[in-house]
Amino acid sequence: MQRTLDEQRLEFSNQKFLATPLAGLIVWTIIGIVGAFFSDFIAVWSIFIGTGSIVYLGLFLSKYTGENFLDKTKPKNEFDGLFFFTVAQAVLVYAIAIPFFLQDYTSLPLSVGILTGLMWLPFSWIIRHWVGIFHTVSRTILVLALWYLLPAYRFVAIPFAIVGIYILTLVILKNRKRKTLN
Repeated sequence: MQRTLDEQRLEFSNQKFLATPLAGLIVWTIIGIVGAFFSDFIAVWSIFIGTGSIVYLGLFLSKYTGENFLDKTKPKNEFDGLFFFTVAQAVLVYAIAIPFFLQDYTSLPLSVGILTGLMWLPFSWIIRHWVGIFHTVSRTILVLALWYLLPAYRFVAIPFAIVGIYILTLVILKNRKRKTLN
């Protein structure tokens, strides 16, 4: 029996959504620690490698959060596909981040911090909940403000600000009420 898009959307929306933001929280924490204790050269590489590994860490963590992204027995859901397109979009924005980085290496926490957070906007639309809008908007404002206000601490302040937003996002996701679609 084929499920309607509304049924698939409801099914998608009822998931926990903890593994990926938990992966982001872990990776950005490591990036912030590296930024605090190592050279800018190492901090740059931690951003590139770390943010590139969030999806893989999320896949791994999904086994322990009960989401199991690699479960082949689950029925196909079109919104899973749409979500993975948003992940691909986040990867493609490195086409903006890299040239900016080549001009000013300290731009990396700004550009990657904001651009990879944009995937939360369509996520909010999919699940019909404000959490993604909160995540994207607060992340963008905070990262931009810190980039200007604390130029000497860009590799520390920005990652830890993103960690704070992830913590709030995880609390919101954990406590959100399951909204039924009408």
